[in-house]
Amino acid sequence: MIKRRLVARLERQVDRFSAVGIIGSRQVGKTTLAKTIAKNRQSIYLDLENPDDLIKLDNPFRYFTDNRDRLIILDEIQRKPEIFPVLRSVIDQNREQRKRNGQFLILGSASVDLLRQASESLAGRIVYEELPTITLTEYNQEIDMHWIRGGYPDSLTAVDEEDSLEWRRAFITSYLERDIPFFGPRIPATTMRRLWTMLAHNQGTQLNASQIAAALSVSVQSVTRYVDLLADLFLVRRLQPWHKNTSKRLTKSPRVYVSDSGILHSLLKIQDKEALLSHPIAGHSWEGYVIANLLGILPSGCETYYYRSSGGAEIDLIIVHTNGKCLAIEIKKSSVPKLERGFFEACKDVEPDEKFVVYQGEDSFYMKNDVLAIGLEELMGRVEYGKQ
Repeated sequence: MIKRRLVARLERQVDRFSAVGIIGSRQVGKTTLAKTIAKNRQSIYLDLENPDDLIKLDNPFRYFTDNRDRLIILDEIQRKPEIFPVLRSVIDQNREQRKRNGQFLILGSASVDLLRQASESLAGRIVYEELPTITLTEYNQEIDMHWIRGGYPDSLTAVDEEDSLEWRRAFITSYLERDIPFFGPRIPATTMRRLWTMLAHNQGTQLNASQIAAALSVSVQSVTRYVDLLADLFLVRRLQPWHKNTSKRLTKSPRVYVSDSGILHSLLKIQDKEALLSHPIAGHSWEGYVIANLLGILPSGCETYYYRSSGGAEIDLIIVHTNGKCLAIEIKKSSVPKLERGFFEACKDVEPDEKFVVYQGEDSFYMKNDVLAIGLEELMGRVEYGKQ
């Protein structure tokens, strides 16, 4: 089993807070992680998609109070949002009896914004942690396989490429037929598949809602709503444009990426490395893969952007750490990194503390204007928690 880096942090959070929420897409490993944490504790696990477990919650207040001495794990909490006010009452009652922390571990396959009742009912009582797909440093094996298959555990550890691709196809179908209709019941599955595929073809480009709306024969507002839903389900990622400390005219639309490289390749019917390297999407696929891995190891509170001016000055990724330190990162799918004038012009505007170019090599060396050429795995070690 691949060891997840979030385990130690979650152990601490359970000891410090009444309730801890683990959010992330389906099949990313939330249940496995929760059960790992529960091994060393008195605990009980309930799957809110299991009818037998739901019966136990016919009287949730009584059930929770009867099991107040255990860590109660509630999986797929978005399926029973009406339970959040009960959780609040139980947490407050337990606090009065001096049981403050380690009461609930809540797992959800939707963002906090989508779980609005949770954020309102449990304000001040819960802390959320997002579980990303398996990162390169967690996998610690061949980078090409990780890039091609993506970071979902079942895809990454499949016995061969065919099984991995088949799992990803089933994953996509499951979301289209089951999860998306739950949150957006009026959205046709065929429309969402076409949208998801269009976003894959436009990986890493600025969102053009008008163009997509015309292609799908829907309104611009509908496209925005659909993309919001895919983002809330952790299926796509929006990277917002940099907007600070510059008088230049900047791009205002976010860049959109299919979050997982393996799902991207499945949507585009790319089966292996040879097919990927000959596909026009290869460069943007690598860019999205690098961004996903870097964001997957950042601590909460960091800010991330891209930069592009009307004159063509551009930085693929800007990271602002919680301590204010700013990193400018250019991403190149090449074993010989080359930087263009636009990157240096953008750095004059942004004034980062450090500048990097990620490339597909292993050696680190400085280039013009103190830009450090570096491999992805080594950069992840530097970026995490602002290490130097």
